[in-house]
Amino acid sequence: MLKQTLLYLFLSALFITSGCAELKDAGRTIGHTTRDVTTAIGHASRDAAKSVKAELDKGEWANEP
Repeated sequence: MLKQTLLYLFLSALFITSGCAELKDAGRTIGHTTRDVTTAIGHASRDAAKSVKAELDKGEWANEP
C-alpha cells in the first residue's frame, strides 16, 4: 500500500513538473513574440516619422528661405 501511494505521489509530481515546464515555455514564446512585434512596430513608426519630417523639410514648410 505504501509503495503504491509513493508511486502515485511520484507520478503526480512528475506530471506537475512537466506541465510547469510546458507553461514556462509557452510564456517565454508569447513574451518573445510580443517583444519582437512591439520592436517592429516601434521601428516602423520611427521610420515613418523621419520620412514625414524629411518631406516637410523639403516643402513649403521648410525653415530655409
